Amino acid sequence: MSRTPATTALLTELEPVVEENLNRHEKMAQEWHPHDYVPWSEGRDFAFLGGEDWAPEQSRLDATAKAAMITNLLTEDNLPSYHREIATRFSRDGAWGTWVGRWTAEENRHGIAIRDYLVVTRGVDPVELERARMDYMTSGYDSGDKTPLEAVAYVSFQELATRVSHRNTGKATNDPVADQMLARIAKDENLHMVFYRNIVAAALDIAPDETMRAIADEVIGFEMPGATMAGFRKNSTIIAKAGIYDLRLHHDDVVAPILRHWKVFDRTGFGPEGEKAREELAAFMSGLDAQATKFVESRQRMRDRLQAKQDTEIAPLSQA
Repeated sequence: MSRTPATTALLTELEPVVEENLNRHEKMAQEWHPHDYVPWSEGRDFAFLGGEDWAPEQSRLDATAKAAMITNLLTEDNLPSYHREIATRFSRDGAWGTWVGRWTAEENRHGIAIRDYLVVTRGVDPVELERARMDYMTSGYDSGDKTPLEAVAYVSFQELATRVSHRNTGKATNDPVADQMLARIAKDENLHMVFYRNIVAAALDIAPDETMRAIADEVIGFEMPGATMAGFRKNSTIIAKAGIYDLRLHHDDVVAPILRHWKVFDRTGFGPEGEKAREELAAFMSGLDAQATKFVESRQRMRDRLQAKQDTEIAPLSQA
């Protein structure tokens, strides 16, 4: 992606806002250590060192928790690609560069903690996990030709989506240790979201039409960075059916709150391009809301059918 003079000028104009929010972030962020969230006493050698290799019965996670944990971890694993994406779109100098480094260092803790937890507790097959990591990191992540403005709009939503996913995955594990670890990771993601959200808010004041266009495009075309990993569609379906991350959460807990914070539908001062983008966004949000409602209703019908089947199977036993 090559920067136009207008893009460079906007990045320069936003630099004081980046510095202000970087300072805010550093004051708000709390130091934490991945090793504190891993039950090391549960660890033991694998066969290579004379121990026992992984077997499915060793895991205390059900199929849903495994799918969510693997998807979240592999998404975190592609950090080198994400670093490249933001380093080339923002800058490696000044406040932008300092933020890129800080963000990367904080994000790196997430994969470390989740992987150590899964390996030590034998939550998933470590061989399959490593093969999946190699495959996904080799293919990498490429967001295409996003402009810096589109990139910062995208990560505003993506960071919050990741926060929701991590937090709900922790609850789905039914393991207090995993729940505590993922809640800690979710706090990082929330602070990252706030940083990016504030940058976009400033950009709306500086370049309202261009920013509104970027917001609309990123919401309408949004997909998680892990969408290209093997098995993502299958795992995302499992995750959605379990209510860990679905269309309803995406609309209600991710996109809508950020749009409200930016006062997207209340602002004035847009030109024709900005107004057109806002109209497209409003129409999309209406459609997304309808899709979310349809999905939730369908999921509930499925759950009701499953419950009815279970009740029918249990009834003869209770009468015996």
